[in-house]
Amino acid sequence: MIQTAGAVSLNTYVQGQGFPILAIHGHPGSGRSLSVFTNHLSKRFQTFAPDLRGYGKNRYQGNFAMTDHLTDLEALLNRFAIEKCLILGWSLGGILAMELAFKMPERVTGLILVATAARPYGSHPPITWQDNLYTGIAAILNLIKPSWQWNIDTFGKRSLFRYLIQQHTATAYKYIAQEAVPAYLQTSAAATRALSTALRSKYNRLTELDHINCPSLVLAGAQDRHITAESSLETARHLKNSQWQCYPNTAHLFPWEIPHQVLSDIDHWLETHPQVMRS
Repeated sequence: MIQTAGAVSLNTYVQGQGFPILAIHGHPGSGRSLSVFTNHLSKRFQTFAPDLRGYGKNRYQGNFAMTDHLTDLEALLNRFAIEKCLILGWSLGGILAMELAFKMPERVTGLILVATAARPYGSHPPITWQDNLYTGIAAILNLIKPSWQWNIDTFGKRSLFRYLIQQHTATAYKYIAQEAVPAYLQTSAAATRALSTALRSKYNRLTELDHINCPSLVLAGAQDRHITAESSLETARHLKNSQWQCYPNTAHLFPWEIPHQVLSDIDHWLETHPQVMRS
């Protein structure tokens, strides 16, 4: 087994059998928060959904850089003897997916980029104390009684959830209760610092995207305030072999708003791009 210097051994949720798919979560997040994808894809493929350094069960107190995630992910591929894989990345996970395609093009057969961009920018309004108050109440009540309509109408639609989702459905709130809130509570201060440092550096890889030759599927929510649909479209246009899909009346967490539509579109893309599933 090849050892990767300085790497953290990532807690990883492995499901299914078949061609490997590496699923990378965003911030805050964990491997569990990708279940909307892995529970479906693992019926035909083998999915690997790690907790990144400083997230989920990978508690990490010391400071680290975003590039350390790449070291950890390369070590994960080596540990599981994955020579080639398709990568699905959501938000920050999509940025890491593109970086892995830059770093090891011979191992990445395709990219599914969800609510992400190579030059990410947002349009999030300033956050008020009322936003934080209503978000805290909505989150706690939703943990106690997931998808309670009174809570959704009274607090959820007035909380910061309104910028993360557009369709305040029972399904979306179930995912928020089961996966978003636990992931938020398990995200370390070190992980937040690493992301903040990277954001201040004005990350922009648009001009290098022509170095990525594998097929890519770029998915976006039309009302995404965290990484705008426009920035995702800009990325899709710079990639050589990309397909773009934008979903109306959805936001950053659109896979939890319209899971069946998103999974159907991923299935169709996989059927029309069989080369991404070849070793």
